This record gives sequence, C-alpha cells and structure tokens, in this order.
Amino acid sequence: MEKLEKFLEWGGTKKDVACLALGGIALLISIFDLLPLPFDAAWVAIILCGIPIILEAVIGLVTAFDIKADVLVSIALIASVIIGEDFAAGEVAFIMQLGALLEDLTVARARAGIEKLVHLTPRTARVLRDGKEQVLPAEQVQVGDLLRVLPGETVPVDGVITTGQTSINQAVMTGESLPVDKGEGDEVSSGTVNQFGSFDMRATRVGEDSSIQRMIRLVQSADAGKARIVGIADRWATWVVVVALTAAVLTWLITGEVIRAVTILVVFCPCALVLATPTAIMAAIGNATRHGFLVREGDALERLAAVSKITFDKTGTLTYGMPRVVAVHSFLQDVSGQAMYAWAAAAEQRSEHPLGKAVVRCFREKGGGEAPPSEGFRMLPGRGVQAMVDGRAILAGNPALLEEEHIAVGEQAASCADRYLEEGCTVIWLAADGALAGLIALSDTLRPDAADTIAQVRRAGVQPVLLTGDHANAAGHIASQLGITEMRAACLPEDKLDYIDASQAQGQQVCMIGDGINDAPALKKAYVGIAMGGVGSDIAVDAADIALVNDEISEVPHLLRLARHMMLVIKCNLTFSMTLNFVAIVLAITGILNPVVGALVHNAGSVFVIINSAFLLTWRKRNGHDHHSADRGCDPDRRPVLSQAGGE
Repeated sequence: MEKLEKFLEWGGTKKDVACLALGGIALLISIFDLLPLPFDAAWVAIILCGIPIILEAVIGLVTAFDIKADVLVSIALIASVIIGEDFAAGEVAFIMQLGALLEDLTVARARAGIEKLVHLTPRTARVLRDGKEQVLPAEQVQVGDLLRVLPGETVPVDGVITTGQTSINQAVMTGESLPVDKGEGDEVSSGTVNQFGSFDMRATRVGEDSSIQRMIRLVQSADAGKARIVGIADRWATWVVVVALTAAVLTWLITGEVIRAVTILVVFCPCALVLATPTAIMAAIGNATRHGFLVREGDALERLAAVSKITFDKTGTLTYGMPRVVAVHSFLQDVSGQAMYAWAAAAEQRSEHPLGKAVVRCFREKGGGEAPPSEGFRMLPGRGVQAMVDGRAILAGNPALLEEEHIAVGEQAASCADRYLEEGCTVIWLAADGALAGLIALSDTLRPDAADTIAQVRRAGVQPVLLTGDHANAAGHIASQLGITEMRAACLPEDKLDYIDASQAQGQQVCMIGDGINDAPALKKAYVGIAMGGVGSDIAVDAADIALVNDEISEVPHLLRLARHMMLVIKCNLTFSMTLNFVAIVLAITGILNPVVGALVHNAGSVFVIINSAFLLTWRKRNGHDHHSADRGCDPDRRPVLSQAGGE
C-alpha cells in the first residue's frame, strides 16, 4: 500500500498536467476517429486518468474505509469498460482528474515559517563570571547569570537590566514602531535588539522559557489547531455512493438492462460537484490577485466568508509605522517655532535613533532644507543627544535627560506635553544653555484610507477590533479616529492569540490582519490570517493564509465581499449540478440516455460550473463611492504645528 501511495505522489502537478493533456488528445481522437488505431484511443485517458482514481479509491477503502467521491467514479469506470463503453469511461476519468488537478493547484500547503523564527533565536551570549567576560552558547546561560549586551546585539535571554541605559527595538515581540528607552530595573526580552548603549543584565528566563522560544511554540500550536475544510463532494460522497448504487441495482433488477444501470452510475458521478468549489475558488483567487492579494491557502476565501470579527494590528497595518513630526512648540519669547525646529534638526542630524532621524527627515521634507551645522555631537543612550548649534548648547531627549541636567519643566510646558501624550504621541524635550526651550511631538501616521476601510468593514456586518502592542494612549487615539469601539492595548503575542482563541471559542470566527513577527501566532490561530506583505516580515507572511502584497488595506472590504460572493456562486453551482444529476438519472432509468450521451449531458453541468465560476475573475461590487472621504488624521503630508512661547 505504501508503494501505491508513493507512486501516486511521484511527479506531482507536472505528471497530472501531462496525463490530462494526453488524455484530452486521446478523447478527441476517439470521438472523431482521427487515427486508425488497433484500439480505442479512449483507453489512453482511462489508463492515464482513470487508474490513479481507482488506486486512490482502493487506498482510501483499505486503509481507513474512507468513502470518497472517487469510489463512485471507480465503479462507473469499471462498469463502463465491462459493457464496452470505453469513451464514456475515458470522459468521466478525464473530467474527474481535471477537478482533482484544480483542487491541487488551489489548496496550497501551509508554510509555518518556523525556521525563520528559529534564526531569530540568539546563538551566543556574553556571560560575566569571576570578573571575566565569556562568550558562551545561549542555551548554556542559567537563571541568575550576569550578562553584557553591546550595541547592535540581540538580547540572548529574558532578564532585568542591572547597569547601563539604552534603547531597545521590541518590534519582534510587541510590534511597536518606536524603540523603548530602558534603564536599571527594566525588563528586556530575548530576541529584541539593543540599539545603542551597552548594558549588563541578570538572566531571569532562559532556554525554552525565554520569550522568543515561547513565541515559536505559540506559532506551532496555533498551526496545529487549524483544520482544513473538506470538499463538499467528499463530504456527501457516502450518501452519493449509496443512492447511486441503490438506483443502479434496482433499475437493473426491474428492467433487466445493465446499460441503464451503468448510465445511472455515469450520470451520478459527481464531476460538477468536484468542480463546483475549486473552480470558483481559483477564479476568486485570480480576482484577489488583481487587487493585490496573494492567497496562500486554497480554502482561505471559503473561511473568510464566515468571519464575524476582523482584528487589526495598529503599527504597519492601520498606520505607516513611521514616526512623523506633528507639532513643534517654542517656550522662548525670542525664538520662533521654525527656529526651534531647525535647532532640533541640527542637534539630531548625526543621531542613529529613529526619533532623531524622523526629526531630520521631516524638517527636510517640509521645506526646511538642510539643518544648520552642529558641533560637539554626543549620543546619550537611553536619554537623548547634545550638540552645539549657533553657539548654544542644545539638548534633545526624554524627561530623564532633563532630570539629569536639573532642568525644570513648568506647569504650562507640562500641560502642553500631556495633551500630546494623551493622543499617543512621543515628546522630545529641547533645552538650550541649561534652560527648557521647547518640545517636539511625533506620532505614527494613520493611513489615509484606514477610516474608510474600517467603515466599509462595519457596513459589511463585520466587527473591527484593534489589537496592538502600543500603549493605551496611542491605541486609544487611533481607535477614536477610526471609530473602532473594541480595543486591546499593550498586547504581547500571547495576548493577541488568547483574545482570538477566546472569541472563536464563543463561536465568533476571527480574521487577523497584521504585519510583524509578533503577529505570527495570532495570524496562525485566527480562522483567517492576512499579512501585510509589503512592509510585513517574512515570518508574518509565512504564518498567514493571505498576503496583501501592496499594503493597500482599502482593498480588504472587497476581499471580504468577494469571499461571500464566491460562496454564493459555489452554492449555485452545487444546486445546478445536483438538479441536473437527478434529471439525468430519471432519463437514464427510462432508457432515454445511454452511457455516452449520459456522460455528455452530465458533463454539460461541469461546463456550466466552469463558466459560472469564471465570472468571478472580474467581479467587483460597487458600493456607490470610489473615493475616500474619511478624515485623514495624522496625514503624512500635513505640516507640523509650529508655535511660539507655548501659545496654542
């Protein structure tokens, strides 16, 4: 039996295409008698297309007593050959193999992307023992060990910083667009990246207990829990076989004509049933591809039609994941907001920090030109930068830097900053010659079509939910702009996965849309996972069922409507094919149809199914407006607010 299975697997899709091509040519030669052959050319189709079907049926029956559609097909094939109706046998075999090939092309194998997550796992660690630094394999680190992490290195295990200050890129775990400043007493996770200053840390979770290893297990467990939907023909196959055999036997016993019984078996073959789902899915996948979607799972659209919730990641999905300056405030009477902006850009122009780079980039983009020259630049890891600009000592950084330099923040300045912090912005404080001078507010920028997309999703009867690793203020501000009423902030990968698991346990099928490595477990666990393929990580794309190649989330409502329309087409296909089958059975019982004509009439249903499904290739529902009228929120082209002396 194992040898039979290996034989059927040999060659794959190329073998199937070759067999179908030769079988199709053979059927044309047979029906039109094109070549003087010593045998009926239909036997080529019977051997190439029919024998694999019979072998599959035998394997299924013997190994698991699994009755599928190919059992009835095999009986019809053998019966047709016995009574000499070779063309009917070859025709049925050809149509069934065509349906099987379409299914194989449609249903892709899931690629979990686990190996890429494994590559993120740090391989070595700098361990401090007996006052000496040793580079050891990461798996040899023990709880309580003291480790040193240099700039640019990946944190090897989970732990707590004991000395030093730095900024950590936590995108792998939380998806946050901005690095997080860390100091003594702060926790750091394995797999995150140390961007600037070196620090020492005490290991708290190592090996299989570390954060990155837990994420790998989450992806594996979520993948194992997602079952593949069985084709409708196979789902009904047992009843189809029983009814067909019963009708054939009764007809034979009553009429005494075996040809009528064989005709019943031929017209009862579920060719159209087999084609109904894969042809519609393939056409819908072609439509989705034209709108920027790469459908990686054959049944993903079938599942998408049943979702009642769509959970969105924030950073990189609803937003660009790129900080931009939204406001500059000067607290000095003799210095304008534009001048303060120039000071900040000058101080930050040599900075490697993403916030500093954002200040310089936005200054240039908004007509500021090149920043003024600066001298004496110095990076202060975990706090900010300092430099001499126009003869003034400029500091740009966080509250810890102001506190360290004993620079007081007045009530008016604190109130101004609080307003931006409540909206989820990040604030850079500016000081000149030891006194507070101003602030710059930066925010992630909302995609201009995000609000309209959310509105259309809601109109389709699906509830949008925001799941993000960002803090509550940033998440709440974005949610209010988009009109999302349900939100979860500060989510780790397991938090997103738990929310989806809980929702689906209550019977609510969830679609997850995300872009980061941290979204991979949730993308796997969700009933349908959609990854942002343009900005998203390879691991997120591998974990998802569908990838949005161009990151145009405005097409998500179309995909949702397409999936539902596809299911309507499939139901129409099934209804038509079943109706045609029963009419053909009645005609076969009365002797009006013989096996060859029965096969032709029956396969006319297959042609209808293919044509009806083909309309899905160009289908698009017009919703009455093609333009986006939503509020743009933090528009990337919007100029930052410039104010002087705190005058808002």
